[in-house]
Amino acid sequence: MPFSWIYRAIVRLRNMLFEWKILPSERFPLPVICVGNIAAGGAGKTPFTEYLIEILKENYRIATLSRGYKRKTKGFLIVNERHTPIEAGDEACQIKQKFPEVIVSVDENRRRGIKKLLSMAENEKPDVVILDDAMQHRYVSPSLTIMLTERSNICYEDTLLPAGNLREPVSGAYRSDMIVVTKCSPSLKPEERRSIEKNMTPMTTNRLLYFSTLKYYEMKALFPDKVSSPCRLSEITVDEELLLIAGIANPQPFMEKIKKYSNRVTEFIFPDHYSFKRSDIQRMDKIFQKMPANGKIICTEKDAMRLKSIGSLPESWKPRLYFLPTGIDFLYDKERDFRERIVKHVCFTINNIRKEKCQKPKYQHSESLD
Repeated sequence: MPFSWIYRAIVRLRNMLFEWKILPSERFPLPVICVGNIAAGGAGKTPFTEYLIEILKENYRIATLSRGYKRKTKGFLIVNERHTPIEAGDEACQIKQKFPEVIVSVDENRRRGIKKLLSMAENEKPDVVILDDAMQHRYVSPSLTIMLTERSNICYEDTLLPAGNLREPVSGAYRSDMIVVTKCSPSLKPEERRSIEKNMTPMTTNRLLYFSTLKYYEMKALFPDKVSSPCRLSEITVDEELLLIAGIANPQPFMEKIKKYSNRVTEFIFPDHYSFKRSDIQRMDKIFQKMPANGKIICTEKDAMRLKSIGSLPESWKPRLYFLPTGIDFLYDKERDFRERIVKHVCFTINNIRKEKCQKPKYQHSESLD
């Protein structure tokens, strides 16, 4: 706790320097949507970023910008489908694989990254930029900030690093326009919902509050050309042996999902964004080689990106290696409302910027959520 108090003082001083305009925060002439949280660890930012892409990609040219966590490269990089997680980060590679038409970029300096995107040719530069995990990158002033907080580690029950998981005090939520409680149970009870709403009342004044749950799609073969007959998750039998690999912040929902189908599961859990070593592969392979012919390896979507780039991955794994894609669902029939507000914000911001070029009126982005 003493170290948390020191950390709190440093973070508060930094935030005050931005509020007092001593440290600069720049707004850009296009919609910039920030998806972030005030806690360390996975609140579902990548699935949420992908969800925003789904909403907007038909009508706008989208760019995502993240720091490319744990990549070995530096500076600004436009990610292509040949880049590996070592070069671009696993999350950026995942988004590019799923949305090849989207501009996926990484830069530890988000302000520089946006300027690079805006310097692209007129027929190539984005209409909308989605910042993945950028609530603490205050040198950029987004037009819309969506803060995520995970139900199992909800922000008002947490404390600051290193005693807890919070990157900054709960007051950081006041910089958001929307708050989404993620990874809720699909059967979240009304009294539990009311309790959360009551506890979050100070944070949600003049802000929109949503509840979402994590959903899993049908599992996919990581090397489809090596698979003779693809297997569906529902086809797994209760006595089928499975080896599960998870290197994400909260692997529990993934594990629980798989265990609904089989009770013969061997788990290998690694830290978030883990870079697999040869020794890790060898250790898992010893277990895999003892499994019967119908046994399978199932990993998370992020781990799939890292495993695919490993040159020493055993050939015997490839016909039996699957991953489980994820997505999000909104609870209480709020999906349509959320989607409409996102589209309205983007449309409002773009139209307002066009007016500014001619008339230079004062712009307040919060009006787009009314």
